[in-house]
Formats: sequence, structure tokens, C-alpha cells
Amino acid sequence: MSRQLDASASGSEEGRKEGMGGLAKGLQVILAFNAGHPNLTLSEVAEITGLAPATARRCLLTLQELGYVGVSGRRFFLRPRVLDLGSAFLESLNVEELTRAHLTELATATGDSASLSVLDGTEIVYLARASARTLVRLEAHVGSRFPAYATSMGRVLLAALPEERLRACLASSDLRPLTSRTVTDPEALAQIVARCRAEGYAAAEDELAYGVVALAVPVLDARGRVVAALNSSSHSKKIDLRTMVETRLALLREFSARISAELKRLPETPLALGES
Repeated sequence: MSRQLDASASGSEEGRKEGMGGLAKGLQVILAFNAGHPNLTLSEVAEITGLAPATARRCLLTLQELGYVGVSGRRFFLRPRVLDLGSAFLESLNVEELTRAHLTELATATGDSASLSVLDGTEIVYLARASARTLVRLEAHVGSRFPAYATSMGRVLLAALPEERLRACLASSDLRPLTSRTVTDPEALAQIVARCRAEGYAAAEDELAYGVVALAVPVLDARGRVVAALNSSSHSKKIDLRTMVETRLALLREFSARISAELKRLPETPLALGES
């Protein structure tokens, strides 16, 4: 069965005449991939979208050239750059304003910092942050970027990716040792992410920078999809990783549920409507 873009989104008949058919077809191709179909052949893309094979092929090749689609043998798959579309959408919302009270309350409760981020390629981008203290070695702010593989929030977001996209993301990451404790082996990272996926949280200590210890959980949209990560971070001299998990995991999950509920309350957003 073909998956067509919602006709109501195209507006009036005149608006549809002014629209870019090629762009619409490219978006149809992107939307053909999902959890049930993480990789597809050309003929499968054509069948799902209802596009002619030649048209589907041109769309796939264009998306591949732009970095949104990868190919292995005869099968195509989405590359992490597709997440740019989602992160751009989240950034277009006033996420900082929406979550400020929750992050401030979380930071006050822990006496440390609380942050919200999204995945952008192989990096996390801070969308909002509140702090009850300053980490001397690493001070983040809205817009700060850090490599996903070395952070608790990054690992939470990587855990939400289909396996093939996770492998592609790790393969394209510059897996440098930021400290002597940074995990850089792709297989070891894949195992860490798998454990995060199973347990519903990620923790890291002295991997992004010495002294930084952090715990993160996912933030969900109305359909239960991971759209962001929430963390609490501190200094290892103040709290060790085990104690942080024992004392803050339930609190983080509580605040994640609150923030998820805030995102769902926005009626004008696909996050609230549960749309693709």
C-alpha cells in the first residue's frame, strides 16, 4: 500500500500548482522508512510510496547525494542526517521556555545541572539547560554541541535509533578518546547503547571530560518515540556514578514524564498529534 503525504497539508488548489512535486516525492521516500522497514530495496520504496520505479530511483539517488540516505548492496537506509529535520523542528519550538520551570526545579532538587538535548548527526545539541552550580571544567549552554558517543544524553538518543542507523552513526563518528576513560571501540559502544536501550537510561563518568558524571533518560512524544534526552550532571568529587543512578534515576524519569506531557500539549505540533 502506498504512503501518500496528507493532501490537506498542501493547501488550496492554486497552492498545489505552485508546489514542488519533486520535494513532495522526496519526502514520500523518506517516510517510506520506519521501524518496520528500516532498509528497503528500490522496488519496495516504489511500492510503498506509489511512485514509478524510475522516479523512486531518482529520489533515492538525490537523497543519497545529499547525505540523507545510504545504500548497502541493493538496500537503502536512512542516514543520521535525517535527524536534522527533526532537530530543526524541535529547535523551532520555544523548547527552552517550555521546559525552563521543569529544568530549574530538577536542578534545584539535585543541587546540580539539568539539560535537554537532541541528536544532530553524530552530536548532541543542547536545547535547554538550568544549573544550580557551575562545572568548572565543562560549562555547557543552549546550542552547545558534544559528541554523542561520549555523553549520557547521546547514548540515550543513539539507543532510539534502529540498529543499522546506529551502526552507520558510529561508523561516521570521530571516535576520539577525550579522556583516558572514553569508550571509543565501536563494538563496545554498541553494547553500551544496547544496555541503555534495555534499561531505559544511560550514565557516563569521566568520558567527556574528567570530573563530569551524568545520568540521562529519554523524553517521548505522544506516540512514545524518543525525541530528546534529559540529564542530570555533576562532579565526580561530589557524587559517584552508582550513587547518582540510585538517587536520581527515579527523579529524572519523573521530570522526563512532565516534559513529555508538555510537548504533547502543543496542539499545533506533530509531536502533539503523533504524526510522522
